[in-house]
Amino acid sequence: MSSFAKLAVVAAASAALSAGAVQAFQAEPLRLARLDAQGFAAGPLKPGGGAVAKAADGHFWAEAEVAAQAARNAQGAAQSTDTRVRFLVDTGATAVALTPQDAARLGFRPQDLKYAHNVTTAGGSARAAAVTLASVSIDGARLENVQALVVSDGLDVSLLGMSYLGRLTRFEATRETLRLEP
Repeated sequence: MSSFAKLAVVAAASAALSAGAVQAFQAEPLRLARLDAQGFAAGPLKPGGGAVAKAADGHFWAEAEVAAQAARNAQGAAQSTDTRVRFLVDTGATAVALTPQDAARLGFRPQDLKYAHNVTTAGGSARAAAVTLASVSIDGARLENVQALVVSDGLDVSLLGMSYLGRLTRFEATRETLRLEP
């Protein structure tokens, strides 16, 4: 095919695209992408797996049962009390990040923590204290000994970051659901 003929084919394809004639072509790649995404979501959850539905605001908000520390009862046996914490799922956060308010609800005393780490949040720079959460469970996807940071200020909501997500066998976000496999 001559250079002129190639140029004519490219020009015709460009004109068809700009005229909207490509709608039939666009449906196919979208359908294939949807099938790929449902390949994981359509199957049954593995035992211990969980799922989080996308909220109306377009974010994944995870309601987690969190045990901060295993307390000892009168007989000396370890027991933990789970506290419900609402997290914004944030794959860009290196660690689970707690607001001082959520940390206090979990039994930590934010004023007594050692804020030895510098962190950058959407609100700017802040200091953070390292803590360990005895367990974090989201819709059955439970992990123990999860590293977290209590951020001194600049954090409006607690974040479910990679210190939890990265320890999962698999996590996947589809258009409507975040699937978690411990």
